[in-house]
Amino acid sequence: MHKVVGSVLVKNEDRFVEQSIRNIADFCDKIIISDNGSNDGTWSILQELDAVYDHMTLSKIDDTVQSQELLRPYAGGDYWVFGVDGDEIYDPVGLMRFKKRLLSGEFDKSWVVFGNALNCVHVDEKEGVARGYLAPPSRSMTKLYNFSAISDWTGCGHRLSGGSPVFKNGLDASMRNELYQSVSWEDSDFRCLHTCFTWRTSLDAGKHKDGEARLNITETQGRTPWLHLKDWMLGAMGLRRGSPWKMEKYCRGDLVEKDVSMFFKSDRHQ
Repeated sequence: MHKVVGSVLVKNEDRFVEQSIRNIADFCDKIIISDNGSNDGTWSILQELDAVYDHMTLSKIDDTVQSQELLRPYAGGDYWVFGVDGDEIYDPVGLMRFKKRLLSGEFDKSWVVFGNALNCVHVDEKEGVARGYLAPPSRSMTKLYNFSAISDWTGCGHRLSGGSPVFKNGLDASMRNELYQSVSWEDSDFRCLHTCFTWRTSLDAGKHKDGEARLNITETQGRTPWLHLKDWMLGAMGLRRGSPWKMEKYCRGDLVEKDVSMFFKSDRHQ
């Protein structure tokens, strides 16, 4: 029987990271958490969670490539690997319904499964309301991979991204199950609040404007000193540079408001 291995890669995510991890804790049989140099309150939150959950392992990494190396031992085994970022909050009740389907073999012929998402420009945790752009028509960013389909996966700049998976069992990279294309947000078991256009770290509290998106890992890797200096100068002038990739992929369709109270039902520090 398959097991679910959660892979959490974070850097400066102290606003949502606790809720993000608590919401996937029951869905995952094991959670591997990698902190890539946080200097806000993220590490302290992770240490508290590490003391609560026996199936969680926690480490600091100085190169995001290490996050994929931690997953390579699971290639070829009966595992689904679930990549979760610190700005991704899943519906915990829906995940448990979805796990029954996952373990029943419903998705065994899929290499990757894509769920529904609300790409949020504003989240009010207390009121349980969020505004954002739905996937579809926006791109889904969920990361759930069938590691029984591969014998190895190398060459990733960070976990579950790019590289060269070595397929077996007659599967290949085209075996993509885009559940979100056929299931509505309200009916989805596998759905996520993607808080990519909100402030995510206390370092940005009071500085971030709704609708801005910080650069993703791929956009920041290999950047020149001049671009880093330019970002710093724009930030100093209050003209923060957003992620053009996220704006293009995650802002499609109408801006909608949803009741998301079910995503925040678990108490902090429970």
